[in-house]
Amino acid sequence: MIHLPRVRKGPLRALAIRLALALLLVLVTVTIIYVDRDGYRDVNEDGLTLLDCFYYAVVSLSTTGYGDITPFTPHARLVNILFITPARVLFLIILVGTTLEVLTDQYRNSLLVSRWRRQLKDHIIICGYGTKGRAAVAALLETGYTKARIVVVESRPDGVRQAQANGLVVIEGNATRSAVLLDADVKNCKAVIIATDTDEASVLISLTVRQLTAGQVRIIASVREQENAALLKQSGAHHVIVSSATAGRLLGLTTTAPPLIDVVEDLLTPGQGMALAMRSAERAEVGQNPRQLQTLVVALIRRGKVLPLGGEQVVTIETGDMIVYIRDETSDVNVAV
Repeated sequence: MIHLPRVRKGPLRALAIRLALALLLVLVTVTIIYVDRDGYRDVNEDGLTLLDCFYYAVVSLSTTGYGDITPFTPHARLVNILFITPARVLFLIILVGTTLEVLTDQYRNSLLVSRWRRQLKDHIIICGYGTKGRAAVAALLETGYTKARIVVVESRPDGVRQAQANGLVVIEGNATRSAVLLDADVKNCKAVIIATDTDEASVLISLTVRQLTAGQVRIIASVREQENAALLKQSGAHHVIVSSATAGRLLGLTTTAPPLIDVVEDLLTPGQGMALAMRSAERAEVGQNPRQLQTLVVALIRRGKVLPLGGEQVVTIETGDMIVYIRDETSDVNVAV
């Protein structure tokens, strides 16, 4: 099931509005009948009281019409034609409003889904909207992705509600199933981020994505245990992040060298202090030593491989290289060497 982000009214509020409209319509009808009560005749022929007006209004609007009270003057009959009959139709619409609203929502949702599919292009699929999934979405938004280019696949009802409340498109279902991933248009996406709670689910999702896309879509996955990282790469994942090992290393750094953890957190937190960034090498930079640039370069990426700049080996920039550097997030300028 596809859930598009939309602000919905609460069911109690919608019901209260319908009841208020129905009561208002009854009161307006009673007022009109009571003002023109001399034009009506009942079986007792003793005139209409206020209670009789309420009775006639209710049975008329509900289309019951027992016939014990009837309009007999031309003016009263004209009022019935011009007001009571349209009010009866409006009252029925209010009563069956829930059914009409469901049908309208289904039709409107179908149109929205069709339009969403036509506009979807180069999107990122997030499998799992737990702690890791929410952090991944936040990182994508901070690096320039819009919510329209992010699709969440989640099976937990609370995760579905939270993602939808945050303005994201959600595919409700198990990401290990092909039909669910096809609903997310996995064949035309840019990348799939697997952020599930179990390593077994991550492996199954990676296998399913590889089967559906023939390995043409980049898969980034997270696992808890280091021993499952190799299995996940064999399943088709291009990049694997071991959450437990990474957390353990950070804990070790905090114990032996406390200032280092502050530097790592600063680099990984966009919007404040320093941040890692990547860009293509410019033509004027080709042939230069990366350490001679005005930006603080930490690595080069050449044909998908990372070239560290440490050691005695001199590395020069080539055409097509990607430069990984440190950027000052507070001033949005490069950090000088």
